[in-house]
Amino acid sequence: MQTNPTLVIGATGKTGSRVAARLEAMGRPVRHGSRSSATPFDWQAPETWAAALDGVGSAYVTYFPDLAFPGAVDALGSLGETARASGVGHLVLLSGRGEHHARLGEEVIRQSGVDFTIVRAAWFAQNFSEGYLRDPILAGVLPMPGGDVLEPILDIEDIADVVVAALTEDGHKGALYELTGPRLMDFSEMAAELGAALGREIRHDPISFEAFHATIARLGGDFVADVFTAIARETLDGRNASVTDGVQRALGRPPRDFADFARAAAQAGAWKDAA
Repeated sequence: MQTNPTLVIGATGKTGSRVAARLEAMGRPVRHGSRSSATPFDWQAPETWAAALDGVGSAYVTYFPDLAFPGAVDALGSLGETARASGVGHLVLLSGRGEHHARLGEEVIRQSGVDFTIVRAAWFAQNFSEGYLRDPILAGVLPMPGGDVLEPILDIEDIADVVVAALTEDGHKGALYELTGPRLMDFSEMAAELGAALGREIRHDPISFEAFHATIARLGGDFVADVFTAIARETLDGRNASVTDGVQRALGRPPRDFADFARAAAQAGAWKDAA
C-alpha cells in the first residue's frame, strides 16, 4: 500500500471531499489541499504549491471554480512543473466535457512529465442539490438555458469512484475516462425526476442565457456568472448529446441514473428547506 500521501486539491469541494473521504476510509494517507488546510494549497498563491506537493505520491487535481477561468491553464502548467520537481508520481485531473479550455488543460497535464489520468466529466447532477441551482429547485423551478438540448447528466459519486480507482489501482495511468450518465435527458425530464423524488412539482423554466447569467450572478457574483454562462453557451449546444462508456471502462459497472441520484439526494435532505 502506498505510504506517501495523496494530495487532494479542492478537498472541500464537491468531488474532492468525496475523494478524500473514500481514500481515508480505505486507510490511505491523504493531504487535504485547501486554503484552510494544515498544509495549505491555494491556486492564487503559487508559493503554497511546493510545500503541499512535498513528499506526495499522487494528487487529485481540480481547478476552482473551473478550467475556463482566466489563468487556469497557465496555473495547471506551473503546477505540473512543481509536481515533477517534487517527485509526484501520478496526477489525476478533473476536466470538463466539451470545454475548449478544459482540453487545453488536459494537454498541459499530458505534457507535464508526470504520469496522468484524465477524468473528463459531463454536467454534474449535484449542481441541482449542492450548487448554485439548489435554491431555484427549493422554489420549485429548474431554470436552464439550452432549450430542449439533451444532456447525459452525471452523478458525481461516479466521478469520485473513478478518481479513487485511478489513484489506488493499477492500469489507469495514461487513460482518458470520459464520464457521462447512462441516458440522455432534457431539462424538463430532469425536473420531472426531481419532482418525483421530492413529491412535489418542479417545473423546468427554459430561460435565456442572459437570464441564466442573472440567476448565477445573484448567487455567486458577476465574475462567476460570466464564466459559467460562457461554459453553458459552449456546452449546451448539443455537442455533448451522447453517452459514453467511461464509467464502465474504469469501474466495470454502469453509471448511476439521475433518478437514483434524485431519490438519494432527497432522502439525504439535500432540499430539506423545501416547504
